[in-house]
Amino acid sequence: QVRLVESGGGSVRPEGSLRLSCVVSGRTVGRGCMGWFRQAPGKEREWVANIFDGSNPHYRDSVKGRFTISLDNAKNTLLLQMNNLRPEDTGVYYCAAGSGWCPDKRSYNFWGQGTQVTVSS
Repeated sequence: QVRLVESGGGSVRPEGSLRLSCVVSGRTVGRGCMGWFRQAPGKEREWVANIFDGSNPHYRDSVKGRFTISLDNAKNTLLLQMNNLRPEDTGVYYCAAGSGWCPDKRSYNFWGQGTQVTVSS
């Protein structure tokens, strides 16, 4: 059984940083699509970043240069380092595992429970 558990969310001021973790069991993080998504109140869940087969990270334009997705293979964990946070980054962040076209949330069949990120002055 595949299980994903996120942690690391919180409240920060603009330009602050957070590091999200997603511990995965039942599946290796180094295969297929591993992604981060977020959902703001009243909005659809949107793709943030993904890594495919353990490499080739991709990011949505609004987070490029600020967010970094990576893997800790020894701990089978997906990470998201978020720097220079903005109020528009606020939302519930979800990690997910799947296969196919990684930026498409329909490619993912395993999801974590989400962790709240709030950016506000």
